[in-house]
Amino acid sequence: MNNIALLTAYDGTHFSGWQVQNNGRTVQGELERALVEAFGVCTRVTGSGRTDAGVHAAGQICNFALPGGIKIAPERIADAVNTKLPPDVRILESAAAPDSFDACRSAKKKTYRYSVYFSRRENPLLERYAERFGERPDFARMGECARLLEGEHDFAAFSSTGSSVKTTVRTVYSVEAAPWANGYAEGVPGAHIEVCGSGFLYNMVRIMAGAILECGTGKLSLAVVEEALRTGNRELLGKTMPAKGLTLLSVDYGFPLFGEGAAEISIRR
Repeated sequence: MNNIALLTAYDGTHFSGWQVQNNGRTVQGELERALVEAFGVCTRVTGSGRTDAGVHAAGQICNFALPGGIKIAPERIADAVNTKLPPDVRILESAAAPDSFDACRSAKKKTYRYSVYFSRRENPLLERYAERFGERPDFARMGECARLLEGEHDFAAFSSTGSSVKTTVRTVYSVEAAPWANGYAEGVPGAHIEVCGSGFLYNMVRIMAGAILECGTGKLSLAVVEEALRTGNRELLGKTMPAKGLTLLSVDYGFPLFGEGAAEISIRR
């Protein structure tokens, strides 16, 4: 068996999340089906994490085992499988990976982006990938809240019910809240909130984004955010922001998987 890594992107609008479910269309399910159609291989595709229903990805990493008898260059696997995939999911890169590589367990850092636009009314050109926020927040106050959330904390207050993790302590390496660049949406102001961490709790980034935005409008104080971190009281914070504004940007493994600098790995036939 050869271990193959995939860099994937998908529009999460019509998916019930990453993980295969009995009832619901999923990204993992589409990839596994496409592998059967492309190579006759029934294999498990392991993702770096389970994005929720409606969440998008620009850089989801996954891996699967390809039998040695299938003769195809690793970098051509993306093209072969893409012909079998629906238009809302694509493999951007494919490459041979070390035998020990596991897209989930080997991940060191993940970066998510939450996108909002500021408008009194919905904009149909933005609604698919960003959440409308009626008030324009103060970016200085948003930045103060963002810095407060950096570091190692117990993020119990930033998790929705339904999570069955052993610990709610996580390390957040950076949180940045900034206006989106000119040209992202002509004439419409908005913001990107980017969060990089070692791992995240259920809905953690979406709750963080809500807290940062509400701090920016003055609806939430820094003192309350500090109390939420200290006590783990979810009720102190605002709502969980909708899934459509969230995108998994990238996953870092401490070494390159694709392109220049990636390790040369022989493929067993």
